[in-house]
Amino acid sequence: MIVVALLLLISTVNALPKGAPTSVCEHLTPKHKGIPAQSGNAPYEISAIPQDDHVLVTIKSNLDYPIGGLVLQARMPSGKIGGRFQAIEHNVHTITCDNPDDTITHDDPSPKPLIAVKWTPPQGYEGPVIFNSTIAQNFQTFWIGVRSEPLQIFSGGNRPSTFKTSTIRTSTSPHYNPQEDTTRHVQFDAFYDGCDETKKCFGAPDGCVSAQNCMVATAITVVGDQYQIELKSASAKWAGLGLSSDNMMGDDSVVECVNDGNGIRAYLSWTTPKPNLGAFRVPNNQEGIRLVNHSVIDDTLYCKVLRNAKTRVNNVDFDLINTQYFLLVAAGRRIQENSVAFHDIDYLASASSGYLADTGRVVGASKLLVRLHGAFMLAAWIGTASIGTLLARYYRKTWVGKTICGKDLWFAWHRFFMICTWALTTVAFILIFVFLKGWSGETSNPHAILGCVVTGLCFLQPIGAFFRPHPGTPKRPIFNWLHWFGGNAAHILAIVTIFFAVKLNKADLPDWFDYILAAFVAFHVVMHLVLSILGCASENSSNQRISSFPMKDMGGSGKISDHMVNVDAPYSWTRKLLLSLYVLVCGGFVIALIAVVAIAPKAN
Repeated sequence: MIVVALLLLISTVNALPKGAPTSVCEHLTPKHKGIPAQSGNAPYEISAIPQDDHVLVTIKSNLDYPIGGLVLQARMPSGKIGGRFQAIEHNVHTITCDNPDDTITHDDPSPKPLIAVKWTPPQGYEGPVIFNSTIAQNFQTFWIGVRSEPLQIFSGGNRPSTFKTSTIRTSTSPHYNPQEDTTRHVQFDAFYDGCDETKKCFGAPDGCVSAQNCMVATAITVVGDQYQIELKSASAKWAGLGLSSDNMMGDDSVVECVNDGNGIRAYLSWTTPKPNLGAFRVPNNQEGIRLVNHSVIDDTLYCKVLRNAKTRVNNVDFDLINTQYFLLVAAGRRIQENSVAFHDIDYLASASSGYLADTGRVVGASKLLVRLHGAFMLAAWIGTASIGTLLARYYRKTWVGKTICGKDLWFAWHRFFMICTWALTTVAFILIFVFLKGWSGETSNPHAILGCVVTGLCFLQPIGAFFRPHPGTPKRPIFNWLHWFGGNAAHILAIVTIFFAVKLNKADLPDWFDYILAAFVAFHVVMHLVLSILGCASENSSNQRISSFPMKDMGGSGKISDHMVNVDAPYSWTRKLLLSLYVLVCGGFVIALIAVVAIAPKAN
């Protein structure tokens, strides 16, 4: 094979020494003494990168095969040749087929590592275009119909459509297929072409590959004895693919694609496990990988990297052929000196390990524990805690004389709802630590710290209530104030903590989740205001002091006058109606919020 490759490199091409004639303009089929074109995929690709007022078109082989000769055109949906080429180097020149300089061909048949030219679209043209070529490695070996992905041109200049990457294409005809490409322009992102069939794809959020809407994604293809890794992420400074022995970050080999402001580069890095979670670039971070294509189009970062099948990273051997790996994809908006920062765009690990050459669907690791954590916390602090605090504050003089297990009705229900709050919070707290196996990596978000404070306050409340002093004792007022403060502080902090959860990557919650939370807060405040006004009206309608607004009794003994023992405060039926409304609406909010957490719209 080596001898053959050397012969190919030094072989003399004795036909068409000055490029293709105009007779090939229509079909791009060279007349090489009846030698047929090669079948299958060409080892070349055409990339089209929009610049300020032109498109930079590059032809190159990822396998370092030289280019002996070529014919290159830009085709419109009608099949018409369009635009104007300009040679950048002296190894190609333009010829005229339909319009001046609308076709590029080679100057001579000497081997060329790559060819780059400028192309300007027709004045006023708006619509898709593809770059179509015949490429010859030598006189005997050539491919017809090597195409770029369609590029959308807008009137007044050019800018890319959703086709942000280029892939190798070989067609049986060099002509543009208008119907196929028009459909792709509307519905198709070329990055996902062949996913789960000819290449292994994985992205975050889970399930985004089939929907073609990943925040970060990778595509892996076997190319000879190397592995081609494509990475893509919107609004990112970096995107990375990690190969891991488990589905947790730590002790993993990562290929980084980084836009540091001075260009796009690829590095090999290594992740460190908890508690010092992070990543660093290994010495010789270019060894075993090669960046072969990259772009930033519409603020979307794209890289194509070739990685050797066998590499040694941080003194660990990675054999991509014979070893199964979990895939970790991540992307972030910030970079640090000599490393990437936190994956604040998205992060996901695969549910199982597999060979990189396998092309079946890759499923993300389960987030069931995260979903349960969120559901339990919502049920606790939007549901049971809200109802329990409302009962304690406004319903001490409702259902007077009615008891459950010897306790006043309001107190029995208050205790029931707060025990539910305590139990749900405790279980949710344990679940999230079981899932994370440590502290949260999203240290810039105060959700984790506030959650611990809320859980601590919640845990102390029933303990304090169990040891509360008897009514009439000197320490009873101190307990009243502490219990009131602890309960309200926990409730307010819990709702604030839920707002912060919306910004967590692992939550997969949409931004409009905040609006549902805000609507609940508004409803909750309005109900407290109405019940407070009703309490004042109740007091004013009676000559006796009513404890419907219990803040007045915070410093008292907790006793109620004998003549009030069996008397409901005025407007009790109104309060009961308002409580029923509150429970129904509050339950509706809880169901809606839990449904959003379970469905996780951002992940679908």
